[in-house]
Amino acid sequence: MRSRLVRFECLATCWSAATPDAPVAQADYSLYIVRCNGGTLYTGIATDVQKRLEEHRSGRRGAKYLRGRGPFELVFAEVAGDRARASRLEYHVKKLPRSEKLALIDGRRDLADLLGSQVLEDDGA
Repeated sequence: MRSRLVRFECLATCWSAATPDAPVAQADYSLYIVRCNGGTLYTGIATDVQKRLEEHRSGRRGAKYLRGRGPFELVFAEVAGDRARASRLEYHVKKLPRSEKLALIDGRRDLADLLGSQVLEDDGA
């Protein structure tokens, strides 16, 4: 275990030394909703939604919930920001009742209406 930690520290040091002025690019995450074959809805986050859908379809790295529930279609996607914010949004959307998720999908409501501004704002954490 010790050797792995030392190796990781060395790699991190070598990487930061090789690119001292390079800004660390953080990809924007998107919140997405997929409608499954039986009409159920699955909510997730990803930096590349299309790539993530392919992973779900292939079954190799897809969500366990989606296995055997295909074919499914992407019904909603919206850029959510960094991973922390996207995870918060995902948590709150997963808690919404189905009717509210359908309103979001149909465009009758938006994330700000459903979740409130306190969830959508960055809390600095």
